[in-house]
Amino acid sequence: MPKITFIQPDGAEQTVEVVAGWSVMEGAVRSLVPGIDADCGGACACATCHVYVDPAWLAALPAKSEMEETMLDFAQTAAPNSRLSCQLRVTSDLDGLIVRVPIAQH
Repeated sequence: MPKITFIQPDGAEQTVEVVAGWSVMEGAVRSLVPGIDADCGGACACATCHVYVDPAWLAALPAKSEMEETMLDFAQTAAPNSRLSCQLRVTSDLDGLIVRVPIAQH
């Protein structure tokens, strides 16, 4: 299974194995990663699964959809490398992905 590393605002790291085909958000929620609230359950209807993708991984990800761009407008601290983890489908190519969790989701 691909491994995803979540880095908390305080620098604490948590690496979890995520089933290929799940979203990064599903892996985080099922692994109890703090800070990934996922209030809408992955419907791309909120921004509470917002993460910052490590710059080294940005080129490996699909482009943001228009809906994701719109929802990121609701993220308090969006940045150019911001993504909604519910929109990132895990594949073997993402083994080793590193994302940072924002200080707050609401």
